[in-house]
Amino acid sequence: MGKWISVAKARDQSAVGPDCEVRGWVRTRRDSKGGFSFLEINDGSCFGNLQIVAPGELSNYADEVQKLGAGCSVVVVGELQKSPAKGQATELHASEVRVIGWADPETYPLQKKRHSFEKLREWAHLRPRTNTFGAVTRVRNQISQSIHQFFHENGFFYTNTPIITASDCEGAGEMFRVTALDLERLASSGGPVNYEYDFFDKPAFLTVSGQLEAETYATALGRVYTFGPTFRAENSNTSRHLAEFWMIEPEAAFFDLRDDMKLAEDFLKRIFSDCLNLCDEDMQFFDQRIEKGKIEQLQGVIEKPFAHMTYTEAVDVLTSCGEKFEYPIAWGTDLQAEHEKFLTEKHVNGPLILTDYPSTIKPFYMRVSDDGKTVAAMDVLVPGVGEIIGGSQREERLDVLQARMAEAQLDEAEYWWYLDLRRFGTVPHAGFGLGLERVVQYATGMTNIRDVIPFPRTPGNAEF
Repeated sequence: MGKWISVAKARDQSAVGPDCEVRGWVRTRRDSKGGFSFLEINDGSCFGNLQIVAPGELSNYADEVQKLGAGCSVVVVGELQKSPAKGQATELHASEVRVIGWADPETYPLQKKRHSFEKLREWAHLRPRTNTFGAVTRVRNQISQSIHQFFHENGFFYTNTPIITASDCEGAGEMFRVTALDLERLASSGGPVNYEYDFFDKPAFLTVSGQLEAETYATALGRVYTFGPTFRAENSNTSRHLAEFWMIEPEAAFFDLRDDMKLAEDFLKRIFSDCLNLCDEDMQFFDQRIEKGKIEQLQGVIEKPFAHMTYTEAVDVLTSCGEKFEYPIAWGTDLQAEHEKFLTEKHVNGPLILTDYPSTIKPFYMRVSDDGKTVAAMDVLVPGVGEIIGGSQREERLDVLQARMAEAQLDEAEYWWYLDLRRFGTVPHAGFGLGLERVVQYATGMTNIRDVIPFPRTPGNAEF
């Protein structure tokens, strides 16, 4: 047995030497007339494959090596040498090839033929073995690592908020119900639901956001962030929507909207810088094969200061620009993706932060401005997709918050603990939310959000 090294390490010339062992899955096999075979293997540690030179003198050459095909798993021991061939730094000259698992070429779905991303969703258990989805996974991993590192370096504590909740943070009502009751028996009875017999003794749901709970810890520890799954029962079967996705939600006491905007800008610049610096091979693939110019676009976000504009100023620009939009725009209506893309791509030619939205189109917890019509909200827009972050300064004044809740027809009794935060040592505080899948989609250029999460949950689909 040799010293095990990853394919990523084996492709580095500094790892050249005898008695090396690599483990992975065969991508291709090519037999030479000279009595040896070339195997391309990959273990997921990097984008590129490692070439194996398997000589005919191997004891299992005819019986096994020459029968290897895509999907077979192997352990290879041999000498790692500098490669004389172009396009690769090293190759492994095998002294032993052990076959761990066979893959029948008649039934193994991932052959040389190119498959559409839609088709690959049917094989979500196998698609990570493809170039594209291996690269997506590695970039998603790097973004997740960068998120934790960024907040740790900036004094934020990682806080776990509940997945099961009795409150609706957004007030939209599109939530998945959690129950231990026998639904078939309830359906046959035809009577009203008595929640005293349910597990939590009240209606319970999967969370749409950890923000409200995060505020409780921010008002005790100063700076916290959540990073976990959230759920929206929105019946939208589009390339932009998921029923289950991961959210990052920082919350900071004594922050105002300006602090929040700076945090969001620094945060995005850090994430995209790490993608370009630490995932170079994968990012080159996305730039060349998925979305031309992706690297340049990300560099623009990193290098350009984010422009600032109020919602009112944005509406003025949109109504006077002469552009024809599918959705008409007027003060008091929410901006659509086409409006956001125009502002970033044609008006400011770069990232943009919009602030001071009408209170009527924003949730109850956002701080009401002095004009009584707008709230201290912000949306961060980037070229290519539009909104990528949404945030706000939270309403810290008890009476104003209660008035906003009344307008939204929310029962104060269900939010008694949230109101307590304003009764006992209230402070200004702010935060934002970023969907992990949205930022992975932007970083990679993948057009469908179902292709940047391992197992997408969408209307009518909960496979795997």
